[in-house]
Amino acid sequence: MVSTETATLGSVSLRFYDTSARQVRDFIPLNEGCASLYLCGATVQAPPHIGHIRSGVNFDILRRWLEHQGYQVTLCRNVTDIDDKIINVAKAEGVQWWEVSERNQRAFTSAYDTLGCLPPTVEPRATGHIPEMVELMQRLIDSGHAYAADDGSGDVYFDVRSFPDYGALSNQRIDQMRGAADTEDDRGKRDPRDFALWKGARPGEPNWDTPWGRGRPGWHLECSAMATKYLGAEFDIHGGGLDLVFPHHENEIAQSRAAGDGFARYWLHNGLLTMGGEKMSKSLGNSLLIPEMVRKVRPVELRYYLAQAHYRSIIDYSDEALRESAAAYQRIENFLGRAVEVVGTVEAAPGVPTAFAAALDDDLGVSQALATVHGHVRDGNSALADGSKERVAEIAARLRAMLGVLGLDPLSEQWSGTEQSGLRDVVDALVAVALEQRQAARARKDYAAADEIRDRLTAAGVAVEDTPQGPRWELRRG
Repeated sequence: MVSTETATLGSVSLRFYDTSARQVRDFIPLNEGCASLYLCGATVQAPPHIGHIRSGVNFDILRRWLEHQGYQVTLCRNVTDIDDKIINVAKAEGVQWWEVSERNQRAFTSAYDTLGCLPPTVEPRATGHIPEMVELMQRLIDSGHAYAADDGSGDVYFDVRSFPDYGALSNQRIDQMRGAADTEDDRGKRDPRDFALWKGARPGEPNWDTPWGRGRPGWHLECSAMATKYLGAEFDIHGGGLDLVFPHHENEIAQSRAAGDGFARYWLHNGLLTMGGEKMSKSLGNSLLIPEMVRKVRPVELRYYLAQAHYRSIIDYSDEALRESAAAYQRIENFLGRAVEVVGTVEAAPGVPTAFAAALDDDLGVSQALATVHGHVRDGNSALADGSKERVAEIAARLRAMLGVLGLDPLSEQWSGTEQSGLRDVVDALVAVALEQRQAARARKDYAAADEIRDRLTAAGVAVEDTPQGPRWELRRG
């Protein structure tokens, strides 16, 4: 039996694993009652696969939990809308670079929405923040941490040896690093490891004017400029995938702190999503795009699959694991559906169980939190069997509170409203007709016809259960 204790907001210390410290640290916000979060978003050269969206789901749960704890959250999630890969795709297709960026940004937005991610507070594009990047480069050049190439190319580089802590985030030493692979050659570099802040204009490529010549942003510069514009010179949390630790986040730290900004106080990184042990990517031909995935399972079941493992763990994708995850979510959903049938409307409880809160407070332990959820489902099913309506109502209310924090509440407007609700009404009416025909067949003792109706419903994914109150049904998906 699960505990009925309810957590008080802020009663347990919130702790996160900070990549920069390589340990779990208590979360102490820069400003009391507020939490500022920068999340590295999409580089929009292609539509998103589930590996991309895992990060969105993980940090959406972090944002929801912070808000549940009473924090006022500002979430900035950027869009990299100019990049070598984007330019190369545009050239291959014979279209403008911005056409590639625009269509894929819409695909990312659709994917985030499909999986129930709350919209960010602000979602800036790199190309909309060129003045901020120029200002940051000027500060770095003036302080001796960056230089314009003396070959007239328009390139601007960060001098990694000018920043003593370079390599601290990824736990590397400069002398053991390879040269930065962010330019086609090392034109104008003083050291191969110096990275590009600005790339001088090349024929046929988009470019913007700067005091050092026309060109376009380096990948790393844009995030430092956008993060500090919207969150300030110092902010609470910087998030992203584990594959961004080096060089991207390492370079963000170097250029921001060399310019005198405190920048991020905590660094959180989600694990990768692999398939057959390999990183999911277009180059490996194993990416699973969101529209394809939501034909296999419903969006809420896909969200459950991406959320269930600890955010720092690796998920190795398989269809079997996806089906098992969907079945686990359906057990939660089925209990809540039966609870509503028994007790009527169920509102979410004002608080969540202490075990659930403790799990999320301890480095966002969603897998442990879901153990509490499933414990409540088991107790709820027992209460249904015992006919204890009051207990069913209490358990269902606590479940809705927990699932709301995770963005997984099947009774929420996100997952039960509009199109899904309308479809359920249509299916309900059709199944009711079939069940009436089955009851009529049983009444005239034509049991063969009654069994055939039930078998055909089962084959269609509709499970029928005969109860003292009459037949009830539910969908068996997957």
